[in-house]
Amino acid sequence: MNAAICVSKTRNKKTRKKQNREPSSQRRRRRSNRPTIRFTPYAWAKLLYLRDAGNTEIGGFAVTSATDPLLVEDVCLVRQRCTSVTVEFDDNSVADFFDDQVDAGLKPEQFGRIWIHTHPGTGAAPSPTDEETFDRCFGNVEWTVMFILAKGGETYARLRFNVGPRASQLMNVEVDYMQRFDASNAADWQREFAANVRKVTRRNRFSPLSEPADDYPFSHQLDDADEHRPGDFNVALKQNGGLEQSGDDDWFNRLDADPLFLDWEDDECETLLSTTPG
Repeated sequence: MNAAICVSKTRNKKTRKKQNREPSSQRRRRRSNRPTIRFTPYAWAKLLYLRDAGNTEIGGFAVTSATDPLLVEDVCLVRQRCTSVTVEFDDNSVADFFDDQVDAGLKPEQFGRIWIHTHPGTGAAPSPTDEETFDRCFGNVEWTVMFILAKGGETYARLRFNVGPRASQLMNVEVDYMQRFDASNAADWQREFAANVRKVTRRNRFSPLSEPADDYPFSHQLDDADEHRPGDFNVALKQNGGLEQSGDDDWFNRLDADPLFLDWEDDECETLLSTTPG
């Protein structure tokens, strides 16, 4: 009798698990309906190099194709102060970067829409600080993307519209080897890292010793009284017309023409890409 009851309970438990588990075909269908952010091999190799050049977070802006706002062709750094959990952009450096891109003939949606940063750990899920920065600094543009690459290779990408229904959609991540790309240039990438990334260490209140600087080109120690939060570069967005209509009509035309371009469901968001994508 007891054995029969145990067998019955085990079968019921397996049945409930099967009922609660979503069919893999449906999960694949949802993922196939997501928009995709693509990197050229050059941009991906540069991002991997910058991620591994130190042991802190680093951040920057994606520079995208003139014909596809979700095809990343380059990743550019601005001056920043970094810890293992935060990145603070220098507002003047952001403004200078935006001015340089406009002078080069690029539109704001090509260089000011995709915020890229790294996590020195294995997880790519956004932190509360990431979410607060995303809301504060990118909340007034028509559309924007937060992209995170973790040290372990995990990625996170989310597209958000700040007009109309103000909806968000998780994204697939790909390295597009069909695109033409330049050879890697580690020397230039290292110079860009050294010129812009400044490691900030905070004194441990329980110890007279500060966190080691690990041979960063610049380092600075923060006391507890120092304010340390990501910089607010909305001024740079305003100066470059980022808060007004900026040629994003193609996005909305694409959405009208293809209703499956966005489905507003929210499911698992991490995509694992190897550090040597292939």
